[in-house]
Amino acid sequence: MTQRRFPAVFMRGGTSKGILFHARDLPAARAEWDQIFLSAMGSPDPSGRQLDGMGGGVSSLSKVCVIAPSQRADADVDYTFAQVQIKEARVDYGANCGNMSSAVGPFAVEEGLVRAADGEARVRIFNTNTRKLIHSSFGVHAGRAAVDGALAIPGVAGTGAPIRLDFIEPGGATTGRLLPSGNALDVLDIPGLGKIEVSLVDAANACAFVAASALGLRGTEMPDELERNGAALQQLAAIRLHASVAMGIARTLEEARAKPAVPFIGFVSPPQDAPTLSGELLPAAAADLTVRMISNGQPHRALPLTASLCAAVAACIEGTTVRQAVRRDAREELRLAMPSGVLTVGAEAKRAGAEWQVARGSFYRTARRLFDGYVYA
Repeated sequence: MTQRRFPAVFMRGGTSKGILFHARDLPAARAEWDQIFLSAMGSPDPSGRQLDGMGGGVSSLSKVCVIAPSQRADADVDYTFAQVQIKEARVDYGANCGNMSSAVGPFAVEEGLVRAADGEARVRIFNTNTRKLIHSSFGVHAGRAAVDGALAIPGVAGTGAPIRLDFIEPGGATTGRLLPSGNALDVLDIPGLGKIEVSLVDAANACAFVAASALGLRGTEMPDELERNGAALQQLAAIRLHASVAMGIARTLEEARAKPAVPFIGFVSPPQDAPTLSGELLPAAAADLTVRMISNGQPHRALPLTASLCAAVAACIEGTTVRQAVRRDAREELRLAMPSGVLTVGAEAKRAGAEWQVARGSFYRTARRLFDGYVYA
């Protein structure tokens, strides 16, 4: 079979990497996209390494973004995110990636989709997966997004120019409701586990949060340790499936298995001394909450940004498992301890009658164009 080539840009966005395409360079028929993305990434690969493509063998390195000018009055570009599965021939469009969102604004400016004078640019992004707006603000020099800067983010070596991401009214991104079940705390009755308290929250992406202690975990487990703990991963996977049904994302457990991207599943615990991937000790005083997240069946080395935003929102809501674990004197900006270090997230959530509302969630990332040219599929 003859390979086709497609103009593409390969970028790091936050703690993820992915291929960015112009929508104009892809077939108009969306049904053809999956095979292009799978081939470009090297999936499916039973060995899990994606050696025959651009993927890196973990979910954070197997991502695709498609960008197009927006027809909306409140947006400059439309952005569709695709999570390419590694061992399966499947592409998931059910969620957004916050880390790769940080690459979209610089891409839009450098590719001429948005005109920006030198100084600070703001690109208004409409994410088609969640149908939510993201405002990306960053420096521009000589017509290109700034790269050099002093911002360090956990999980990425060195420093870079800051990119501020504001997720506008992120509540209900997946299900249409900030609290899909209507409750801050639900009890799921799971065969083999019994009754488990879980908070089901949907802000930027749908997430299910359980207390680490409910699963007999410390809360500070590192990714490699979790990957060796098959029993814990199976428990978390079971909770995720039941949470998917309880949130209305799937009608059955079988349907939930076919939708691996959301909800994310995570476990939380109070701040505590913990190791990091760099070998340093992170003291309890440096964070307000300890979080570990699983997505697409894999423990994260660094927290997904959308899940981090969701955790910050959940920390504002009375009665959630997250609120129960968070440091009592935590302020509006929440410091989340994770395997790579500490991520600070800002969220504005308040009660409006019987409902909770979120105006925005914000954080800073860095991004860098790695190469451009053609990808073969």
